Amino acid sequence: PANVDHSDGVHHHVLGLNATREDLLYLLRQPRLLARSLLAVFVILPIVAVTLASAFDFPHSVKIVLVALALSPVPPLLPRKEAGAGGQNSYALGLMAMLAIVSIVGVPLGLEFLQRVSGRELGMPPGTIAGVVVKGIILPLLAGMAVRTLSPALAERIVKPVALIARLLLPVAVVVLFASAVTSIWALVGDGTVLSMVILTVAGLAIGHVLGGPHPEQSVVLALSTACRHPALALTIATTNFPDRQFGAIILMYLIVSGIVCVPYLKWHQRRRHVAAGDVAHAH
Repeated sequence: PANVDHSDGVHHHVLGLNATREDLLYLLRQPRLLARSLLAVFVILPIVAVTLASAFDFPHSVKIVLVALALSPVPPLLPRKEAGAGGQNSYALGLMAMLAIVSIVGVPLGLEFLQRVSGRELGMPPGTIAGVVVKGIILPLLAGMAVRTLSPALAERIVKPVALIARLLLPVAVVVLFASAVTSIWALVGDGTVLSMVILTVAGLAIGHVLGGPHPEQSVVLALSTACRHPALALTIATTNFPDRQFGAIILMYLIVSGIVCVPYLKWHQRRRHVAAGDVAHAH
């Protein structure tokens, strides 16, 4: 997950090269959409994860990761995927920035709530969370935006090569991690881990899709942003509170499962777009 996080930094440079100030302020001008977005990501999905962990007899380490993932917003790599699925670019970029900022306060508050409910002492310094978010998302995004502002021509020239590097880094990082942990990952098959990840991802897609509202270009953005969580932040939360356990293989399994589960949703959404576009063309 740490190697995946490094590739995310490159990707967020790409996003910054394409982002404008208006993109990042978009959600502040849409308060209802902002409220629904924060509700989906920071409230409803964590409740689903805690319910899953309490109701099913999953391995204890899997339960920890489920909750850690639900407390880890700021999904990496999504704005490009959302744009490819027909998502609204301004909403995708604005939501990513907003989730990054709110998570610095939201994650410690979530841990505090779980501590009161469970009776177990949990915690994570806000500075630790801020470090992951600032280093992995905010700084690369701002750096890319600075290049676009100071030299739009340079931004246009370098955005494609940098995007290519970002697209190559993530698969390489995942393959290297998978090769190093294949035995541990295989051991997770059949013990409920895959099922738990499928349920969490499907729940996130459904929650985000409904709360995203009637506009497909917004619902797909919130669906993906709710279902897909930040692996490096989840690993940091889990290992900080349970330093005697190993979580890397479980989180890598989540990356694989969530990526597969999102594919049918994206295909369904694209078919809806094509049908709607056909209806509009036929009407004219």
